[in-house]
Amino acid sequence: MTHPNEEHNQMKALKTPNEMHGFVVDVECGIPTSCPCGGRIINEVSRDPKYRTDFDTLPGRKYFTCINFENDGFHLRQPWVFGVQEEVAKLRKRVYKMAAEIAELKDKLTRP
Repeated sequence: MTHPNEEHNQMKALKTPNEMHGFVVDVECGIPTSCPCGGRIINEVSRDPKYRTDFDTLPGRKYFTCINFENDGFHLRQPWVFGVQEEVAKLRKRVYKMAAEIAELKDKLTRP
């Protein structure tokens, strides 16, 4: 029989990679500011065309990439378009909320 502290340490060691994957998934919303590993995010342009016909019209795909990127699932590499679309959607929600608040305040000011 193993000691309870050893069992706890083994369980914790097995849980750590799963928690890290959760952090990576949480970061992938909007434009990332840093990688869960603590690495800086850089703007990267893929040199390889996605399709063989991508010669002059589509020179490369843009990505938000961790400077320490390794394809192990613990670092961030997100398509640029997805990050910008999510960020614009968040900003639109904020603008609509502010517009509703301004309309409400105008209504309160103009009431006799």
